[in-house]
Amino acid sequence: MTADRVETRRRAEEVLHRLAGPHTTLRDDQWRAIEALVVDRRRVLCVQRTGWGKSAVYFIATALLRAGTTGEDPAGGAPAGPTVIVSPLLALMRNQVAAAERAGIRARTINSANLDEWDTISTEIRAGTVDVLLVSPERLNNPDFRDNVLPSLAATTGLLVIDEAHCVSDWGHDFRPDYRRIRTFLRELRAGTPVLATTATANTRVTDDVAEQLDGTAGGRADSTAASDGTAGGTLADTLVLRGPLDRQSLRLAVLDLPGAAHRLGWLADHLDALPGSGIVYTLTVAAATETAEFLRSRGYAVAAYSGQSDDAQRRAAEQDLLDNKIKALVATSALGMGFDKPDLGFVVHLGSPPSPIAYYQQVGRAGRALDGDRFADVVLLPGPEDQAIWRYFASLAFPREEQVRSVLAALDDAGRPLSTQALEPIVDLRRTRLELMLKVLDVDGAVRRVRGGWVATGQPWHYDAARLERVAQARSAEQQIMREYAVPPAEVVPGRPSCRMEFLRGCLDDPQAAPCGRCDRCAGAWLSEQVSPDALRAAEAFLGRAGVEIAPKKLWPTGLEAVGVPLRGKISPDQQASPGRAVGRLSDLGWGSRLRDLLGPGRPDTELPADVAGAVIDVLRDWARGAQPWPARPVGVVGIVSRTRPELVASTARRIAEVGRLPLLGFVEPTWAQAPPVVGRGNSAQRVRVVHDAFGTPPELAAALSGLTGPVLLVDDLVDSGWTLTLVARLLRQSGAPAVLPFALAVTS
Repeated sequence: MTADRVETRRRAEEVLHRLAGPHTTLRDDQWRAIEALVVDRRRVLCVQRTGWGKSAVYFIATALLRAGTTGEDPAGGAPAGPTVIVSPLLALMRNQVAAAERAGIRARTINSANLDEWDTISTEIRAGTVDVLLVSPERLNNPDFRDNVLPSLAATTGLLVIDEAHCVSDWGHDFRPDYRRIRTFLRELRAGTPVLATTATANTRVTDDVAEQLDGTAGGRADSTAASDGTAGGTLADTLVLRGPLDRQSLRLAVLDLPGAAHRLGWLADHLDALPGSGIVYTLTVAAATETAEFLRSRGYAVAAYSGQSDDAQRRAAEQDLLDNKIKALVATSALGMGFDKPDLGFVVHLGSPPSPIAYYQQVGRAGRALDGDRFADVVLLPGPEDQAIWRYFASLAFPREEQVRSVLAALDDAGRPLSTQALEPIVDLRRTRLELMLKVLDVDGAVRRVRGGWVATGQPWHYDAARLERVAQARSAEQQIMREYAVPPAEVVPGRPSCRMEFLRGCLDDPQAAPCGRCDRCAGAWLSEQVSPDALRAAEAFLGRAGVEIAPKKLWPTGLEAVGVPLRGKISPDQQASPGRAVGRLSDLGWGSRLRDLLGPGRPDTELPADVAGAVIDVLRDWARGAQPWPARPVGVVGIVSRTRPELVASTARRIAEVGRLPLLGFVEPTWAQAPPVVGRGNSAQRVRVVHDAFGTPPELAAALSGLTGPVLLVDDLVDSGWTLTLVARLLRQSGAPAVLPFALAVTS
């Protein structure tokens, strides 16, 4: 090492002491990355385990670049411009700002929560008083930011950091189209500007994809050789790839194969207290997070539910309560993701398997970051038979079919003006979140451009890469199979797969140093009991056996219905609305979900209402009549909706309700089409209304029965997805004379 490099390392150690304390030492693998950035001005991709110290690398590099470097510096030692960190979450940004201040580095953020500070921050950047600017990937394609801030920012950036870089790749488990916009930022950087990309969760395929995008070229895989510190070093064209060993010595992994949902909840109730410290209980759905938190609270635990449906203030408060150890656990969906950092997190329990071993490794990696010696964080997987149905649902939200994409491009091309996402919804049968994802991909591909007022077509040729999409889908399917193999009992280890659970996960990430850990339940034997006490099991069964969820009435028509020939807009008139309704349960529920999926799932035979579900129907109706939020008046009759797929189930349900409630069965609303239109899947509301509008009618005998009624009718259906069928049929009944309509269904999808 030359004298200049020795001096640079000494200065790097000084910054580290300010950042993390006087007794800390810069590891060789961290120095390797800093040296490449500061001295050689390279583009570097670090694939390193959680807790490796990536923030130390980019804050130290920032301090050195901002102060001016040694004689080997290609820029001649002049102070560099600010570091720009592209970071996925506001929570991570808040942590990074605090960490930077400890090192004497002034950090600012530009995000949707501080719009009123943008002008001040921009002025500070131009004045040279900001050392680090953190931005979200979504901000890179905000029209104002992209056109007015990004060009000047790219021209002055001293170091670009791409955090959680696996999000760049659609091969990764957490692909985010906005991350692809970083390629534009890279093209606009000055020559010789160093770039650092970091991730803890990337296999070789994702690593190669990210490295190629950093370099902007196509090429082969990086040649990696093991360095003396255990870090593999290689290059992919101009990108230096540093891969470190991914073992987490503070984690011990276990899988418990329990008979059912009640046993899994009962196990949590019995054993949560025995798990070390405070931690996270992950669930696959929002409903499961809510139910699990409610049950654990009923058993005396201080827990909080956390999901994407919680508002920002609730999420921040819940995060802080966990950080302060005020609660035993957060019961969370994957919304508690990148950016949450609690070094002493004692456990991670998964109530259901994630669909990817890489996603699983990332989530469990949040535990035990600050543990040393003989202390371990416990990582426990409680798989369930419903996991695969949930995986199939999320897989259905993949990139749309080519004809759907082409219809959007044609609409934008024909419009000759910007169209908002809302204006595009009636044109293509995609829900808004999926439509927005598609538009972001098209934007990155150059086929559309986001501008003030919406989206415009660029006119550039665009290719639908069906072969790549199919390969990605196959990769997802293969990952699901791997998770099934990971979860099997020790006696059923799949031939050719490692028996050690940590070695198994590290192998999925292509860690060449993967080896048996000696700690997991396969290496060291089980340390957690599978026993569930009778009391906890009874409590869980009673909790899950409760039936009944509310069906909230629609109050607004979807926007853009005029574009598809439906003359409805604005508010739904109160005299045409349905009242709040009830269903036995959600398909995603831990309790009734499994039974309802078995009854109502695709391809299931049409049958009469089974006795056990009939009992739940009566329980829900009884509670609806006498509960805390009772119906406004007792129904005076029952009306069913003729079902195309389950006519006997709906008819027998309506008959059973009428019989038990001693109510007249007034009749059935019937479809008016001569030939049924194509089934509309989980698309957007405008398309659903288009299909269902004027699709039902009231037979003369039903119309006669409705006229002159003095009380509500109970409207019976099998499954509520979007809710628009019930909404439009209720409107029809109200127009035919029903004073009020109380919707009832066997299940709602979510």
